[in-house]
Amino acid sequence: MAITNVTWSVYIISCSDGSFYTGITTNVSRRFQQHRQGQGAKYFRSRQPSEIVFIESGHCRSSATQREITIKKMKRSDKLRLIAAHKIQDAAPAKFDF
Repeated sequence: MAITNVTWSVYIISCSDGSFYTGITTNVSRRFQQHRQGQGAKYFRSRQPSEIVFIESGHCRSSATQREITIKKMKRSDKLRLIAAHKIQDAAPAKFDF
């Protein structure tokens, strides 16, 4: 059996009702499209996915699953802080040491 180095990501999607959905995948854009098409999670039967608001990459399946569980247990206020911190990091200019 071949050993593959598949990278997993944890993601959070904001939904039409203001809630958040957290999941894991190896391809976030593909998974988001599946959610938008009504495939996969039952969570989206009563609400629509609006946008991906958080992605954390570089996990193996096990660590992604553990991180997903941790995020799902967070209070909404903690999730909002996590999302805000993620956006700040993405917007920060790169630092270079010459």
